[in-house]
Amino acid sequence: MQWLFLIILIPYIYLITKIYLSLSKIREFHSAKDPEKFVSVIVACHNEEKTLPLLLSDLATQNINPDLFEIIIVSDNSSDSTFETASEFSGIQNLKVLNNSGRGKKQAIRTGVESSAGSFLIVTDADCRVGKNWLHTIASFEAEFEPEMIICPVQLEDGKGFFQRFQELEFLSLQGITAGTAAGQNPVMCNGAALAFQKETYFKYAGNLNNELVSGDDVFLLHNIKNNSGKKIMWLESSESIVLTKASFNVSSFLSQRGRWISKAGTYNDRFTSLLAIVTFVTISAQLLLLVCGLFYHGILLVFAVYFTLKSIPDYLILSNTAERYGKKSLLRWFLPSQLVYPVYVLAIIPLAFIKRDKW
Repeated sequence: MQWLFLIILIPYIYLITKIYLSLSKIREFHSAKDPEKFVSVIVACHNEEKTLPLLLSDLATQNINPDLFEIIIVSDNSSDSTFETASEFSGIQNLKVLNNSGRGKKQAIRTGVESSAGSFLIVTDADCRVGKNWLHTIASFEAEFEPEMIICPVQLEDGKGFFQRFQELEFLSLQGITAGTAAGQNPVMCNGAALAFQKETYFKYAGNLNNELVSGDDVFLLHNIKNNSGKKIMWLESSESIVLTKASFNVSSFLSQRGRWISKAGTYNDRFTSLLAIVTFVTISAQLLLLVCGLFYHGILLVFAVYFTLKSIPDYLILSNTAERYGKKSLLRWFLPSQLVYPVYVLAIIPLAFIKRDKW
């Protein structure tokens, strides 16, 4: 009877394999011409006086005509010198520094959008780093394909130890799902640290971003655009467009962040995203249940071993593809131990989704 547990894997293997097949068809984008459209880059930030100068330095050295872009920094009720730090920076020709007209990241982004001069907008976070061709690559991609939204890659900075490696692997898997579903024209997620969209599109579809939730300025906008047929959302595959961000410095901050991320899951209005989330949760829960039961009834351990192996195959395909594209193949040696820890981690952050909604 316990072998019937393997039936639970069928939807998961089907969905993840389908995403992998789309992922495997992705090819690197190379910009063929210089962009001509004026671009606005919006950075919503809260208490980022230490990290913001690094991002501003990166933006000041972009390989693009300085007359064709502006940087808009929006301080969301910062209690440190974020506003002053940005205002005193002198390396960017077109720099606006604003205070949020309300409270929270979603309103901070709206404040930036309303003050922007460009018809094409790029958003990133103050604690990120970008390469010198970042802006040129995204703007060139928009000029060639003219999508409503562009989802760009995000990568965690290198670190040491199992905790860091686990974060990197988990983040790679999220990036793999993000890229694969977008390439399959059925995107389920994106990252507000590396996102671009048309201003007209934002005003049309940002009316309901569930402002009662701190998180979701990116995914809710994605779903609103996606659920209107004919709107083109594209993944930008380019090493030049990668945004680097820092990993969480301890377990508490990591779990808190992930708790905020999943706190919005119950309000998704995209059926495929909800289906994928439910199938994944059921699959992981069943895996953990089999392991716990196997500790008391050793005959079930064989079922667990088969279940674990079958689930790990599509997971490995996604991670292997993404790790190779990001130059992170060495991380795959941590795959098996991470697979054992992952179900416990997922079930641990679910309660946090109900208590981590009010901080950014």
